[in-house]
Amino acid sequence: MTFIARIRMLLLVLSAVWLLVLPVRAHPLPGAPAPDFKARDIDGKEVDLAALRGRIVILEWTNHECPYTRKHYETGNMQRLQREMTEEHDAVWISIVSSAPGLQGYVTPAQARRLTAERGAYPSHVILDPEGRIGRLYHARTTPHMFVIAPDGTLAYMGAIDDRPTADHADVKGAHNYVREAVAAILAGQPVPHPSTRPYGCTVKYAGS
Repeated sequence: MTFIARIRMLLLVLSAVWLLVLPVRAHPLPGAPAPDFKARDIDGKEVDLAALRGRIVILEWTNHECPYTRKHYETGNMQRLQREMTEEHDAVWISIVSSAPGLQGYVTPAQARRLTAERGAYPSHVILDPEGRIGRLYHARTTPHMFVIAPDGTLAYMGAIDDRPTADHADVKGAHNYVREAVAAILAGQPVPHPSTRPYGCTVKYAGS
């Protein structure tokens, strides 16, 4: 083996070792601790997930231009659920926009505030995540993509908002809402019947997508 060949082999071995020691970002799983994050919302308030222990937290990935998201907002379905969760169950509802600049659903803080007011939305916080840091941390795939975090900080539910994977406004009526089901189970001290479902909607518009 020539000297150059030996160097190449050594570099390949070192690269393999380096890959083995790199931290692996695990896919979030129901029953496991929810990935922690800190971020500023559109009003400049710090949102620290770890500091919200003791309360139910609901994460909603959203894109106001997505037909599937519009279905739930234009029928008032999402707003009713937000209000029910925050007012009746003292949950913290965090809407997250992971659309990158120039892509569908991207908004500035001012635009996000206007959308919240115009739609009569009722989130506790709206977080803009244009770099996709939080979205990738949770492997958020669609808008909407819902996550319910139990008071002990574990992920109780992840997936679709309901069992009607269409953009048809008429399908809201009679749909089985998985978020409501998960919260009811947590409050009753029971296992969540469907801890994971397949999310549906528009793909999250990450940078580079």
